[in-house]
Amino acid sequence: MKSLLKKPGRSTLMAAMDESTSWSPGEYLMARVSDAMELSNFLFLKANSPEADGLDPPSPIPRPGEPEPEERKVDHEFATGEELASFFSRMSSM
Repeated sequence: MKSLLKKPGRSTLMAAMDESTSWSPGEYLMARVSDAMELSNFLFLKANSPEADGLDPPSPIPRPGEPEPEERKVDHEFATGEELASFFSRMSSM
């Protein structure tokens, strides 16, 4: 039975046994590339646009067979300029 799940290709049997097999490896890679591009665009906007303060991070594309991501609220506390300068001075003196 386990050997059937390791074989490439799509089949109704495999999709019924394991929902994650309904996507091909190429579709998983494309979803990953899309998620990475959305995240890089988000980070670029956050770094370069003063209007992007209220911008929420992008949600990843849902994949078959994976649980729904929970809503998470993360409070980020950013370092001050002095903390950054201290960190980089310590790193350069190593």
